[in-house]
Amino acid sequence: MHLAIAGNIGSGKTTLTTLLSKHYKFEPHYENVEDNPYISDFYEDMQRWSFNMQIYFLNTRYNSLLQIQKGKKNVIQDRTIYEDANIFAPNLHSMGLMSTRDFDTYQRLFESMVQTVKAPDLLIYLRASIPSLVNNIQKRGREYEDSIRLDYLRRLNERYEAWMSSYRGKHIIVEVDDLNFAENNEHLGSIISRIEAETNGLF
Repeated sequence: MHLAIAGNIGSGKTTLTTLLSKHYKFEPHYENVEDNPYISDFYEDMQRWSFNMQIYFLNTRYNSLLQIQKGKKNVIQDRTIYEDANIFAPNLHSMGLMSTRDFDTYQRLFESMVQTVKAPDLLIYLRASIPSLVNNIQKRGREYEDSIRLDYLRRLNERYEAWMSSYRGKHIIVEVDDLNFAENNEHLGSIISRIEAETNGLF
């Protein structure tokens, strides 16, 4: 079983990944943020480092997917390879922060990679408003995130909505503004109930 959690920066993906991995005793696969050698430079100068940043994430997520497919363990994944290609890279390109040449190279590489991996059995999309995202980003206090602009988060949200409206795989949408699944067991339980309804006893 391969569950994956999608959502904007600060939507609660890592927290929910941790909670669900403990509940189901699944192996968690986290987004490699702290070890990313480009992330601080990227938020300081997006135009200079956007291509490097996206290639790094694409490579690490692809390798994570290969590990998942080779292994026999049940897995829950924090962010998917599809978000990079459908949301983050196109957004940088449309904002003029990634050149068309770099974007085309990125897209061709993604299209080659994605032919060799499978989509998750269930995608869990965490939908959050801009105030919720900002509140969560401020709470965790990552220094390199201090310079994230509101218009950047807003554009990402718009792309997430467009992507989810056309996503054909099995998925659920969780409205996180009204939930505190990190501290409220009933809220977490409501998400678990929806997951189990969708997976129909596949665990």
